[in-house]
Amino acid sequence: MVDRLANSEANTRRISIVENCFGAAGQPLTIPGRVLIGEGVLTKLCRKKPKARQFFLFNDILVYGNIVIQKKKYNKQHIIPLENVTIDSIQDEGDLRNGWLIKTPTKSFAVYAATATEKSEWMNHINKCVSDLLSKSGKTPSNEHAAVWVPDSEATVCMRCQKAKFTPVNRRHHCRKCGFVVCGPCSEKRFLLPSQSSKPVRICDFCYDLLSTGEVTACQSTRSDSYSQSPKSSLNDASDDDDDEDSSD
Repeated sequence: MVDRLANSEANTRRISIVENCFGAAGQPLTIPGRVLIGEGVLTKLCRKKPKARQFFLFNDILVYGNIVIQKKKYNKQHIIPLENVTIDSIQDEGDLRNGWLIKTPTKSFAVYAATATEKSEWMNHINKCVSDLLSKSGKTPSNEHAAVWVPDSEATVCMRCQKAKFTPVNRRHHCRKCGFVVCGPCSEKRFLLPSQSSKPVRICDFCYDLLSTGEVTACQSTRSDSYSQSPKSSLNDASDDDDDEDSSD
């Protein structure tokens, strides 16, 4: 079906509409062979709180952006090549239900659908697209993924020293290797993680010591591990902050 739609007028028109919704700030999305599989609103777990984001699934990329006007205008376009994507289901807990992880070498995060059926459909379609891409290219699935950041609200004290309490003065920081929320003294070092940045990035002392001795995998946490160690944030948390997973902290 995807092959039949690839160069159809209807598919070209649908992709053009998505491009126009992002305006001049968005990247062009129309290329030969690209097909728009589906779209919908998912709740993305951001650093400050869960937020609604518009997602578009194509046969080769996943695109999402902030909702400015529902069905009409979006900004802050993000494009994720599906060849690098791995997804894992997340167990329901509290307000966070029907979720899964989207993991890539450069960025990983959790998203939540409105219903279990919607979650299943999204995951099935994404897995099918990834499988088809890898089959055509002959590549193997990526085994390197960026850590999923633990939301600020899940840590009142540093997750490494377990002593430093966070205040307006003692700010939260995130280790780029394990995703933990840590204090400044526990994350003063930088380390080059080529898949995430061309410059050394902030990591916690624990991960720095392991990376320096070559024990890379030991400091890579999983999202489920982080969930089991800390309380859940509420989907009703009120804040107007934008996505800031790429911030310097």
